[in-house]
Amino acid sequence: MSETFDLMLRGGTLVNQNGEYRGDLGIRNGTIAAIGSLSASAAGRVIDCAGLHVLPGVIDTQVHFREPGATHKEDLESGSRAAVMGGVTAVFEMPNTTPLTTDEATLADKVRRARQRMFCDFAFWVGGTRDNVAAIPDLERLPGAAGIKVFMGSSTGSLLVEDDAGVAAILGKTRRRAAFHSEDEFRLRERLGERVPGDPTSHPVWRDAVAALRCTERLVRIAREARARIHVLHISTAEEIAFLADHKDLASAEVTPHHLTLSADDYATLGTKLQMNPPVRDKRHRDAIWAGVASGVADILGSDHAPHTLAEKAKAYPDSPSGMTGVQTLVPIMLDHVAAGRLSLQRFVDMTSAGPARLFNIARKGRMAVGYDADLTVVDLKRRVTITDDWIASRSQWTPYHGRDVTGWPVGTIVRGHQVMWDGGIEDPASGQPVRFLEAL
Repeated sequence: MSETFDLMLRGGTLVNQNGEYRGDLGIRNGTIAAIGSLSASAAGRVIDCAGLHVLPGVIDTQVHFREPGATHKEDLESGSRAAVMGGVTAVFEMPNTTPLTTDEATLADKVRRARQRMFCDFAFWVGGTRDNVAAIPDLERLPGAAGIKVFMGSSTGSLLVEDDAGVAAILGKTRRRAAFHSEDEFRLRERLGERVPGDPTSHPVWRDAVAALRCTERLVRIAREARARIHVLHISTAEEIAFLADHKDLASAEVTPHHLTLSADDYATLGTKLQMNPPVRDKRHRDAIWAGVASGVADILGSDHAPHTLAEKAKAYPDSPSGMTGVQTLVPIMLDHVAAGRLSLQRFVDMTSAGPARLFNIARKGRMAVGYDADLTVVDLKRRVTITDDWIASRSQWTPYHGRDVTGWPVGTIVRGHQVMWDGGIEDPASGQPVRFLEAL
């Protein structure tokens, strides 16, 4: 039966819950209206996807876009431009801005700033603190709220709840899955003397694997007592992967491209550009994180995009800030792992689309299915490209992967039926909208 669509993607290899197959996809009013052989149908616009793979839109649930407060590094417009350039259709942005995102007013301000300025869809984590515990049940249900985020170890910004009682109070109020930066602040303070001025290789010595594991063990114990769901961000150690395997009933885990791709050996060439919290560690930990991906202990991928200017990163350690760009390189770096046989394309989709939707109960995203938002990441699995700093759209405009050859490239980014990016060019104006969540409808 012939139908008419606003947009049709024709002849691509579709990757969804039915597997991989050649087909067409019809979009009407921003949603997927039909999937299959649509050759008899008409559309206002047709995109030829022959030779390309069409994936459900990639969702990056951990980015730092620095607005308000540090917009010389990044802002919502530039960060979202980088996202869609890299094939990302939605992001969850972190609360450690200035002012902190910890109440209804600061969340509403971010949502207001994001509308019609962000190229991708968006949600914002609300920082959990000792002062806003009573308001958490309301805060996590506000429009645009991704949920509650807690820093148990100090990182960029001043959000910190390091003690068991403070974490227990927050988890006693949450009803959605809360996200945690899990490094033991007490051990970090004790080991400050391990930092060697001018030597960034001492960063993972200071913020060692014990600090990560000890905090994650504490967090799981508190969450079990509170009967709460938790999400442990940027797992960096072999020991955490082994520990979390026994606690999948309440704890989900995120891993990052940099912890899967880089290692402590790269400090020799990258120096402070490699400096992250938690740190990039030796290859033993990297191998164990890959094992966690293969076994399913690792649930999703997040970039932890955390830009700083090159001038800031050039400061001598430990005055140099922790963080690197990542939202734009998430897709090509991980597709290169697909090309190398370390990761299947279906597992990549599960970790970047279906997984985030499942963990955070996202409404109408994360699947390529009729009735869902027409969020699509179109990729060329055979295209070989050299990543360079001048491709990076972030305001900080650098990447630790400068000069790296990858196989697999984001060709197009479609957000609710808008062809936002195609073949490296921005096609549509910014029209990002808040992500909606089942628990907050």
